Amino acid sequence: MLTRIITALTFVVMFVTLCGAYQAVVQKVPPKPTNPASGKAMFIEYCAACHGESGVGNGPAASALKKTPADLTQLSAHNGGKFPEAKVSRFIKGDDVVAAHGSRDMPIWGDVFRSMSTDNSMLAQRVYNLTKYVESIQAK
Repeated sequence: MLTRIITALTFVVMFVTLCGAYQAVVQKVPPKPTNPASGKAMFIEYCAACHGESGVGNGPAASALKKTPADLTQLSAHNGGKFPEAKVSRFIKGDDVVAAHGSRDMPIWGDVFRSMSTDNSMLAQRVYNLTKYVESIQAK
């Protein structure tokens, strides 16, 4: 009986140790091109893995990141009720970096979008439409 208890406890300790050692890993893959006219399609393809499909920061890759992804539905609320369109656009493009947050886990989508097309108007269209989609998901 004592041997069974010791065996069971050993198994439990090994199981807990192995589970504790497991850490989710974000797999980086090349982005799939999406329709630059659809902010929602771009959000689902490029942002939802971290920010979640609803934008609240609960995507499937969120737990593997050092910093919890922002709740994108609260940007207006944190900006006096006005959506910070220019700031969001600059952040998407990679022009703005929040130094206090340390290294940037979020990809610089401007660079990614430039790699899809050398046409600067396509970059502008992607950033604009993605920004407008983020504006559309603001909490009321």
